[in-house]
Amino acid sequence: MDEQDLIGGCKRQDPLSQKRLYQAYAPKMMSVCYRYVNDKDVAKDLMQDGFVKVFTKIGTYSGEGSFAGWIKRIFVTTSLEYLRQNGYMKLTVPLDEYENIADEASTSALCQLSANDLMGYIAKLPPGCRTVFNLYAIEGYSHSEIANMLSIKENSSQSQLLRARRILQKKIKTIIGIDYAIQGNQ
Repeated sequence: MDEQDLIGGCKRQDPLSQKRLYQAYAPKMMSVCYRYVNDKDVAKDLMQDGFVKVFTKIGTYSGEGSFAGWIKRIFVTTSLEYLRQNGYMKLTVPLDEYENIADEASTSALCQLSANDLMGYIAKLPPGCRTVFNLYAIEGYSHSEIANMLSIKENSSQSQLLRARRILQKKIKTIIGIDYAIQGNQ
């Protein structure tokens, strides 16, 4: 069954098509939800909520643009709604606090980290920083788009991103420093 047949079946509310769509996208959408909430149980709930939205709104999918992108946007929005409703979206760090931060993490230090390590560090960021970092660095939204999505000022988005980078750089330096110390003692 190709993607167009799958979409058509879901628009007709065909249970087999819905099951296949779920099976095809559930692992990726679980990852999207988990990236925002960093809690597997909550991420599972958000994933279920997201699929309910996909199945009820699939009639609005026009066929323009990527279907995977359309689905992903629903899950990002669902995750952001959860964060907003539960008070995690209070982004109040002033930009001037971070405007003199220089990117100090070296390329060689970043090369020593695995993608899983880096995603683990991102998951431990404070909710506001993690949300903006995910939207900007992973999803590819601009600060203007993030500001609109989160109902914040654009400079708040920028400051949260800078704060996230600073926290990640500090963590990476600590880990790399430990690695260098261990290698030096061998």
